[in-house]
Amino acid sequence: MEWWLIYLLTGAFVGFFAGLLGIGGGLIIVPMLITVFTIQEFPADRIIHLALGTTMATIIFTSAASLRTHHQHGAVDWQIVKNITPGILLGTFGGATLAGSMTGQLLSIIFVIFIFYAATQMLLQFRPSPMFQLPGKTGMLLAGGIIGALSSLVAIGGGLLSVPFLTLCKIKLQHAIGTAAAIGFPIALAGTAGYIANGYLQPEALPEYSLGYVYLPALIWLVSASMLTAPLGAKLTHSTKTAILRTIFIVLLYGLGIRMLMSLF
Repeated sequence: MEWWLIYLLTGAFVGFFAGLLGIGGGLIIVPMLITVFTIQEFPADRIIHLALGTTMATIIFTSAASLRTHHQHGAVDWQIVKNITPGILLGTFGGATLAGSMTGQLLSIIFVIFIFYAATQMLLQFRPSPMFQLPGKTGMLLAGGIIGALSSLVAIGGGLLSVPFLTLCKIKLQHAIGTAAAIGFPIALAGTAGYIANGYLQPEALPEYSLGYVYLPALIWLVSASMLTAPLGAKLTHSTKTAILRTIFIVLLYGLGIRMLMSLF
């Protein structure tokens, strides 16, 4: 089977929806990679680690592109990024290290819980009411640590966590989204570093062309396709069909979550 074609199609699909809905593709890429890696007969208890690590590496490229776009529109609050990044780096690397010590089943359970949370949040279009001021440096360090750790455990860029946090702290939605995009870059860097390091430290043999828990052939094709299709999705953002496509995406998330849940038992 031509695995590169599956990676290419997955990347194209994820890139389109990421551009259209402004979400990261990790929640789709991880289940797809788990399925493909299983068929390829990768080590069973390391499959989800490889899927998470590879997905986190793709976010380096997609978050960089997203960051550039939001910066050009003046939607990134760089002071917030500066204050939260130390916590993000510590939390994300720590989360990736923790993931490396977890069993595949436990990681899968955590991922399933989060995929249902994400689908429900998108379905309800929940936005918390502004209630607090941004915390000081210690508070931002703690917030960054929590966002980073959770993001690395499920291989997302953090937008599903950082946008609600920033909105809660009275940051306008446009700037919350733009700033969250910028925060996604250090999450991806630290998370990828953590998965690479922990992949090398574990004793089990990993597939050829793996860089720790990052499977390079999948990374190359996923990134190549998603970078091409993301702009196409972005152009349709204001189309009347966006609501229909959003609904399809939500149904897909629930479907993937249910499928993963059933495979665990």
